[in-house]
Amino acid sequence: MARWTGEWLSGSATSPVSGSKEPPRWRGERLGLPESGVGSVARGGSRVLALLVDLVLASLVTSLFFRPDFQDPAVMQTFNLWSIVVWAVITVIPVAFFGFTPGMAATGIRVGRLDGASMPGLWRAVVRSALTFLIIPAAVRNLDGRSWLDRLTATVVIRMR
Repeated sequence: MARWTGEWLSGSATSPVSGSKEPPRWRGERLGLPESGVGSVARGGSRVLALLVDLVLASLVTSLFFRPDFQDPAVMQTFNLWSIVVWAVITVIPVAFFGFTPGMAATGIRVGRLDGASMPGLWRAVVRSALTFLIIPAAVRNLDGRSWLDRLTATVVIRMR
């Protein structure tokens, strides 16, 4: 089976097609991804929106079991801790087995592996979630629009539609 992502040359601006040292013309060109449309690198805005949808969903699911009381710090601390646990579950399990979270599905993006495998797998999903929780690794991007967590797990977030 052919690799759907082409080659990724770590830390190099060399084009895989021509071998030149000029910067890529679009995000994902070095990975063999299209400039736009399905399969192109997802924009940062859709990734942030997907995260916000997942966080809101985690809070809503948590509120089914723990009633938030904004006046009581102890209750809110418990609520927030359980919200983080729920967020981790709705992030790790769907990404590991389907390639996207509910928020990613809503925004039309998914996680793809650079080696051509269809699903990211459990360890990649756990590492991605842990680094997303830290915010900074998810926010810093390279020329291809890939964050630290994408590079560490050999993945890329692409558009589904």
